Amino acid sequence: MVIKVFLASSSGSTAIKKKQQDVLGFLEALKIEFAQLDIASNEENRMWMRQNVPGDRKPSNGIPLPPQIFNENDYCGDYDTFFDAKEENAVYEFLGLTPPPGFKKESIPEEEQNGDSDMVEEEEGPGHTAEAKITGGGLQKTAQDEASEEGEESEDQGEEKDKRVISP
Repeated sequence: MVIKVFLASSSGSTAIKKKQQDVLGFLEALKIEFAQLDIASNEENRMWMRQNVPGDRKPSNGIPLPPQIFNENDYCGDYDTFFDAKEENAVYEFLGLTPPPGFKKESIPEEEQNGDSDMVEEEEGPGHTAEAKITGGGLQKTAQDEASEEGEESEDQGEEKDKRVISP
C-alpha cells in the first residue's frame, strides 16, 4: 500500500507550506513510505484529488486544499485530521497501516479519560517563578519553590497574589 500525499509545490500560502512540511516530515520520521503528488504542476493529480475527497469532507467552496492524504485510493484525511491523529498517537490507524512491531500506543490514565484530574493552586508573587513537576497524575512543587516561598512570605504580605489553577 502506498500513502499518497497531495500537495502544492508552488503554493503562495505559508500556512499550506508549513502544513505540507509537517505531514511529510512526520511520515519521514516514522519511516512510512509515501508518494508526493503535486497538484500545482499536474492537472491529473489535481482532478483526481478533487474527485476523490468525499463530499462531506470538502470545504464549503468545494475545493479541498493540500495537503490531502490517501492510502492508495482510500481517503484518510486532510491536515487537521492528520494532526488530530498525530496528537492521539494514532497515525498508523489514520493511515490504515499496521503499526510496526514494538510500537506501543500510549494509554491515557482512566482519570484523564473521565475528565478527572488533580488540580493544584499555585501562588506567584513579584520575582517568583513557580515550577511544577508532573508526577504520576498530579503536579508537585519542587523543593526550590517551597524554600523560595517561605522566604517570600514576609515580603509579599499586603500584596495580592495571583492564583492560577494548573491542570495536567
